[in-house]
Amino acid sequence: MNYQETIAYLYGTAPMFQQHGKSAYKANLDNTLLLDAHFNHPHKQFKSLHIAGTNGKGSTSHLLAATLQAAGYTVGLYTSPHLKDFRERIRINGEMIPKQEVIDFITANRPLIERIHPSFFEITTMLAFCYFAAQKVDVAVVEVGLGGRLDCTNIIAPELCVITNISLDHTDILGNTLKEIATEKAGIIKHGTPVIIGENQPETHSIFTATAAKHHAPIRFAEDEIFATIPETDLQGDYQLKNRRTALTALRVLNENGWNIPETAIHKGFANVVKLTHLQGRWQTLDEHPTIICDTGHNESGIRWVCEQLQRQRYNRLHIVFGMVNDKKIDNVLALMPKMATYYFTNANIPRSLNAKTLQNKALMYGLKGNAYASVHEALNAAKAAATPDDFIFIGGSNYIIGEIL
Repeated sequence: MNYQETIAYLYGTAPMFQQHGKSAYKANLDNTLLLDAHFNHPHKQFKSLHIAGTNGKGSTSHLLAATLQAAGYTVGLYTSPHLKDFRERIRINGEMIPKQEVIDFITANRPLIERIHPSFFEITTMLAFCYFAAQKVDVAVVEVGLGGRLDCTNIIAPELCVITNISLDHTDILGNTLKEIATEKAGIIKHGTPVIIGENQPETHSIFTATAAKHHAPIRFAEDEIFATIPETDLQGDYQLKNRRTALTALRVLNENGWNIPETAIHKGFANVVKLTHLQGRWQTLDEHPTIICDTGHNESGIRWVCEQLQRQRYNRLHIVFGMVNDKKIDNVLALMPKMATYYFTNANIPRSLNAKTLQNKALMYGLKGNAYASVHEALNAAKAAATPDDFIFIGGSNYIIGEIL
């Protein structure tokens, strides 16, 4: 198989949550443990950091990876979802896993895949861990895929755990309240392993403190930490301040536990996240005159940050290219969106996408007006055609909208 055939096989054989949603989610670690034993526990061959949370876990993971790389460590980075290329999920020192590594792993393990039928994320996680072990990384920054307690990544024994924040997302799987969701994410807390909480939320505070106490895990709340300065970053968006503080707290704890991460590396890493790890889609400027910006915020909390950022922009008219997947709290999101804007409703080319016409009709109930477009590029081209140089075009609502734009 060539690379495209390998990826097509992977998508076709293993159910992918990003494509199909809840039907692709497995609420146990049976296959993961089976795969881990089959490959002789590759995650035990490198140190790791485990990052969970509703929003910010991707940015925080990249901030940590960039800083550790700047400090001289060889750093694996496992994140999801990807925006353009599957290989974005698995990186070492910012470089994507080579296509041949993907081909060889899937080809060699087709009999196993076809025997136990792992999910897309289960087999991808094992690919990442085997690659990191083979390449002898010093440390891997591992982002949780979904939740925490039953996530495939939760077999690792990390140096520390980070939980960025809790908000309502994937409620059909994780629970309908912040406490229920926090309980699932607190499932990554391990015995004696330091845990950093990014946001100290009243509804979830007791869940984290009680779970940490049960596991004798030292717990730190990033909002309580005092720093002389918080380094700037090339990640745009005011919401990154919380992620920077969370990452700084994690780095402080690592240094307290014998790691060597000097201040110079922290400043270099934070200032060069995009260059070092190639993170995309975080308040990313795509063009000017008119300004075109995209952001991957896709749930109520993430969209609230986006809307606050939009309020601070200066422009003549606001155009919003917008699409969502069908398993989000759509009403909660639409209620936040600015009414003084022209909307271009659309849908990404995946089964989970909410139909653009359905979204348009629902949005009208919240005073959001615009036309529906059959494709993301059609919607963006319409926005460009209508905009003047002093206008502002925002693209968002879903990772998959951003992925198609990029």
